Amino acid sequence: MKIFFLLIMLIPALGKGQYLDNHSCKECHEAIYEEYEHSAHSRSYFSDELHRAVADAVSRKKYDCAPCHMPAASDRADLVKGKARPDSRDRRQKDGVSCFFCHTIAFVKEAHRFNLNLPARQAEGYKPSLFGSLENPDENDKHSSLKSPIYWANVCKGCHSHKLNDNNVTIFRAMKPGETSSECIRCHMPKAPGGVEKMNKRGRSEHFSHRFPGIRDATFRRKGIEIGLSLTGKDLDVMLENKMPHPLIIQPARAKYLVIEVFRDGKRIWRNYKKEPSEDHQGYFAAHFYKGGKEITIPATATATKVHNLPGKSRVTLHYHIPGLRPGDKIRATFYIRPAKAACARSVTLRDAIWSTPLKVRSRELVVPAD
Repeated sequence: MKIFFLLIMLIPALGKGQYLDNHSCKECHEAIYEEYEHSAHSRSYFSDELHRAVADAVSRKKYDCAPCHMPAASDRADLVKGKARPDSRDRRQKDGVSCFFCHTIAFVKEAHRFNLNLPARQAEGYKPSLFGSLENPDENDKHSSLKSPIYWANVCKGCHSHKLNDNNVTIFRAMKPGETSSECIRCHMPKAPGGVEKMNKRGRSEHFSHRFPGIRDATFRRKGIEIGLSLTGKDLDVMLENKMPHPLIIQPARAKYLVIEVFRDGKRIWRNYKKEPSEDHQGYFAAHFYKGGKEITIPATATATKVHNLPGKSRVTLHYHIPGLRPGDKIRATFYIRPAKAACARSVTLRDAIWSTPLKVRSRELVVPAD
């Protein structure tokens, strides 16, 4: 742990020099800025209600999330140690996962508990150097541009690989050891038409999108899940395939689940749960955390965990016995994501209904055939 505190303390010194805030990027990179503004990366402690609520529930003094959620902060070490609090007047903090920080990463320090992005040293008094994956990047009056191999291999691993709490309990894991960022980029940074700059002096026809599509994008989330239905008598088999390279559940606050309904003459006559989707233990995917044998919702102090998950690139068949089925009955299976699972939403104050509103992923229907 001491090593990480040392690294975190070094980062402000390594990153000294002129800081370019997110908005300043818009002058030259208008399309990319527009994409970024609609992405989760643009949200910060001040604009992401769920993140802020969970971070404050962990500690009102320390902001342990700063290395990944406020990486450009010049006082990041103080935020982590509790000597400073997030300040909405500080543009480095308000920028969240800022354009400048992501494009100054020089090295990803890999470790057991979590990885850490280390930015390149920036010379005081000179325009900064920004890195990316472009061949022959253009120069401009704000910064120099360089190609770096880490932007295809390692850059996502700094924050999106894994995180363990102080008790060695895994809070989330999106990548296996040895995996590179290439899979992340293929899905979450798809090619978009147009060059990276408004002037497009080199006539580039496409760029990597900085919208970083995820669960908020209905088209995108459908790509990750497939559902298949088959019926034998009154026994229903639901094949659920995770087409994504990472596990079905990553973020500890989320839940993903099946809703299976039977309709007769337009009226629902059966469902796989009575009140909450979590009643169906096989069709409800989530992480559960425990401390002293008692389940808790904020995982920072957890001493144990139990996760019902589906690994990347895998499938499972769930079995349901549905009594009283008749020919002509319609069976509908729908897979949903809930950004904040019910237990999490109850433990913190969330004003925006978006966190508890289920997002439909995919649906399949089957009509019971005649005998």
